[in-house]
Amino acid sequence: MEAHSQEILFHIRKNIKPTPEEERFFISLLNPAKLKQGEFIEKTGEVTYNFIHVTSGCLMTYYTDKEGNDQVIQFATAGWWTGDLHSLTTQQPSIYTTRALADSEILQLPKVRMEELLDRYPIFERYFRIMFQNSLVTHQKRIIEAFSVTAEARYHNFQKRYPHLEQFVPLKYIASYLGITPEFLSKIRRKKTA
Repeated sequence: MEAHSQEILFHIRKNIKPTPEEERFFISLLNPAKLKQGEFIEKTGEVTYNFIHVTSGCLMTYYTDKEGNDQVIQFATAGWWTGDLHSLTTQQPSIYTTRALADSEILQLPKVRMEELLDRYPIFERYFRIMFQNSLVTHQKRIIEAFSVTAEARYHNFQKRYPHLEQFVPLKYIASYLGITPEFLSKIRRKKTA
């Protein structure tokens, strides 16, 4: 846990300046967990109880449509927070599933403990506000890209944003994230290497 504590604190210190006491309390709230490739951390129909910080590996959050197709919403790699915020805040069943695409290590922050943290040390409200703002901006950019940028450009932007992801993420999930078919993604990749 010590190495992961230092990593998450490094990330936090880029955004806020907590005291040593505030840092110790924050770290005491986190529950470390290891996930094997393919293991689920959240499932559709279940309530989300934890906000999840990825320390290594990669998690994928997706929605399964009526035809049974997985529509990828997000990839979360080391340093990212993830989880169904709607389910976490309302305690209603999630419409998303989150699973490990590779062996992963995570830190879980239970909702109840997060509320305690925010009440006790409001500086963390600033930290999470910054994280949520950044997440919203990223999602908005992705929506705009879907309407205004070619599939080739979306793929190029994906490669810049996630430079190592293609090593262990099946192409069908990347295609889903980009809003194109796997066959069209293969065409784009062939064209790029030609």
